Amino acid sequence: MFTERLHDLQENIVIFAGLVESMIEHAIMGLTRHDGQMLQAVIEDMEQRANAYEIDIDGRGMNVIAQYHPMAKDLRSVLMIYNINAALERIGDHAVNIALNAREIINHPPVKRFIDIPRMSELARNMLSGAIESFIRDDPLKAQSVCEQDDAIDGLRDQIIRELVTFMAEKPSLISDCLHIMRIADNLERIADLTTNICEDVIFMSTGRVIKHHCGDGEGHSA
Repeated sequence: MFTERLHDLQENIVIFAGLVESMIEHAIMGLTRHDGQMLQAVIEDMEQRANAYEIDIDGRGMNVIAQYHPMAKDLRSVLMIYNINAALERIGDHAVNIALNAREIINHPPVKRFIDIPRMSELARNMLSGAIESFIRDDPLKAQSVCEQDDAIDGLRDQIIRELVTFMAEKPSLISDCLHIMRIADNLERIADLTTNICEDVIFMSTGRVIKHHCGDGEGHSA
């Protein structure tokens, strides 16, 4: 039955999201613990698993549409899964980018103690978990609350960049490492943006409100 197949797709999205969250966590842990093996696991094994999930879910979704020809809300639910699947694949790519940049600096003396980067990572992972929950529960209020956390991510990213620019100006030998850390912060910020996009779609599906570019202010526009 269609409802069973849709539930199966939703379950696979939850599993995929859990894997992607783990990729982010391991990439940051590899950075802070100077653990090259952990970073390599993200770059190779975990990315391969993420790519396999993305392909599998995409194929399952196509089969559901071809077999059941869903209409109205049922079709929107399947298309939403497509969108989330694509977003999760991109988030996984950002986690790999974090690991690649981390690998370049873990054997160097630290530029500074990592405090804000782990905070960004935790916020981003919590946002992703909340976004998936809002989709599964069809909960626009949860989605809105997740969106509102994006400003905190942006603020931490901006703070990190300001500090690193100061370090580079004072000690040019740190420029290369500082640029890698900036890229890590930028990738975490992009993860939050992709998560916000998921929440915007959840809100639109549930309420008909289009809140692109207005997610944090609570003022959407009626569709």
